Amino acid sequence: MRHLGNTILFFMLQNLPYLLGSGHVRACEKNQFSCQSERCIPRIWVCDGDNDCEDGSDEVHCWERKCSGFVCKDGGCVAQSALCDGRADCRDGSDELEGTCGAMACKRDEFVCGSRRCVSLGFRCDGADDCGDGSDEADCQNCTAGSFRCAGSGRCVPAARLCDGTPHCPDGADERDELCGRAPPAAPSCAASEFRCGNGQCVPHSWRCDHSPDCADGSDEKECDQNECLENNGGCSHLCVDQPMGFLCDCPGGMRLVHDTECEEINECLDADVCSQLCDHVDGTFTCDCHAGYLKSPGTGECRATGEAALVVFSGSGGVRRIDTSGLEYREISGGVGEPGPLAVHTANRTVYVGNSEQGAIYRVSLDDHSLQPVLVLEGLGEPVGLAVDWIHGLLYWTDAKARSVAVAPLDGSERRVLISRLCKPTSVAVEPLQGFLFWADSGTSARIERASMDGQGRKPLVTSSIHSPVAISLDMPRALLYWVDSALRTISRIGLDGQHRKTVVESNGYLDRPFGLAVFEGRVFWSDEDTHSLCTADKHNGSFFRVLLSDVAAAGGLALAHRALQPDGYGVCGRSGRLCPTRCVPRLFSSSAAPHFSCEPPAESPGLDHNPSGPEQALVLPDTTAAGLLSLIVMLSVILTGLLLWWWRGECRSSRSIVLQSDLSLKESQDPLVPVRRFETCPVKDALIKVDIDSD
Repeated sequence: MRHLGNTILFFMLQNLPYLLGSGHVRACEKNQFSCQSERCIPRIWVCDGDNDCEDGSDEVHCWERKCSGFVCKDGGCVAQSALCDGRADCRDGSDELEGTCGAMACKRDEFVCGSRRCVSLGFRCDGADDCGDGSDEADCQNCTAGSFRCAGSGRCVPAARLCDGTPHCPDGADERDELCGRAPPAAPSCAASEFRCGNGQCVPHSWRCDHSPDCADGSDEKECDQNECLENNGGCSHLCVDQPMGFLCDCPGGMRLVHDTECEEINECLDADVCSQLCDHVDGTFTCDCHAGYLKSPGTGECRATGEAALVVFSGSGGVRRIDTSGLEYREISGGVGEPGPLAVHTANRTVYVGNSEQGAIYRVSLDDHSLQPVLVLEGLGEPVGLAVDWIHGLLYWTDAKARSVAVAPLDGSERRVLISRLCKPTSVAVEPLQGFLFWADSGTSARIERASMDGQGRKPLVTSSIHSPVAISLDMPRALLYWVDSALRTISRIGLDGQHRKTVVESNGYLDRPFGLAVFEGRVFWSDEDTHSLCTADKHNGSFFRVLLSDVAAAGGLALAHRALQPDGYGVCGRSGRLCPTRCVPRLFSSSAAPHFSCEPPAESPGLDHNPSGPEQALVLPDTTAAGLLSLIVMLSVILTGLLLWWWRGECRSSRSIVLQSDLSLKESQDPLVPVRRFETCPVKDALIKVDIDSD
């Protein structure tokens, strides 16, 4: 009876989940949240505004969390100081509603913005978004006398701001030399895509013979009955089509025309911006996926990084601080590093590198322990204005505004070397060690963004047109895109690492007047603004879902994102060759006797083989004499072995003839030992082979 009871108990324990109505038991880990549907999601996705559980259970009761400030109607939490400040800090704008803040009253000489801000009437229709929501520039189709209308955007630039040295039109048309009466800078030659006027001026080839004189001497409209395509292909990168009056540039199938003369491949995925990371386009259908270290949210389809919450690290007059991307955890990292400067994070070591342009130094601080004092890494620099960490090779890159250069050092600062020199006004720097790329921005008279290999060789311009003051750059590694913020144009733009597929994603919104830092993470772009003393974020595709992450930041400076997904492990390409190393890629950048380069670490060295650690690695090739010696050794050993076998063979035959057999039977060893066989031996006798029957009489 007791045996039967034990059997029943064992059966119930084995089938308990089924008896309870569930076919299985699902347990989530400590850092995960269990949805009501039994799905497990990262805990940091709870109450983030996205329904990551199919049943939405991760966004239920979010209003119950403690909020020391103002609770938005959508459950968000903003600082009390952000309430009724004229800026919508809640996603739903409930912190600026009339029911919350009361009726808005501005003075007679002020304009009431849609954002509840009061601005001077003189700012109305002046071409600048002073309200922050664009309401002071709405319905401004009729420009006043003396104003300048921007092409494309339709903005009106008042006469007082025309040709004042700061572009107010997105394309900078209000600062053109011909409009402002300035003599164009003398140029020794024009680009291939430009036409050289009779007075030496360069204009785009597409302006040639367009019935509108663009050269000051009108030479671009002369001799228009000739075939311009016969001269330098009309400046077209691919196809040039002659017209009765002028010509047109065209592109082959699968490509499109950009900047009137250049062709680039069509990328439907980047054009549509449907996917957060990986994208596959087949027959009009987009399939999205995520890189390792990310999970696709079922609610939004956005790729969300797994693991700990990402941190926004920034500098200000109060030192270095950090805040998580949800804006809930805000704390100080370190003080005493001087004025706000550039930042770079080494996630694996949990450290932050901070530049101080006044002291000409770079410090290292802990990302987690604010009690530790800053550690001096490099001193005696000019004016470091940009920092980047190469986490694969353990290197620190920086731009120096005073030395006008890009330099590199090990993370401990034990050595240093200038890689790029004679720049005009370098600002920011970024690295992509997995592909072996180094990027930097220059906001000088010929503003540009350039790319090179990580040893500074092979320079290539990425952005040279419609760019005025790029103050910060950042990489979106999962999509192979580079973002930059232009403080003169008040825009955030992006471009492929190959220099194609350019797009402006954020335009002036009142929080791009004096941007300083820039970072990209998951589906958003983050930046700091000195004028508004704020940290801001928006959708990285089109600038939507803008919000102020943190306001009242005194002297907002550099900005960086800290998360392990931003610095993935891997084997980067090694040097300009672009090859992958079978062992490890070693930077050889600091030898005074050799040009800076990267090379593959050699295999384990054999005794007697010399190795030059300062030069490029070469494949190990044996000399011809060594190969011949090995072959001779093999032949000699073969001869000796053959002789030993023959000697053993003759001895065996000689001894076998002297054996007195006691039995007529012998056993063959390689077969069944129970089967008797007749055995023969073959012996060499004077170059003849004699078969001897050792079993016979």
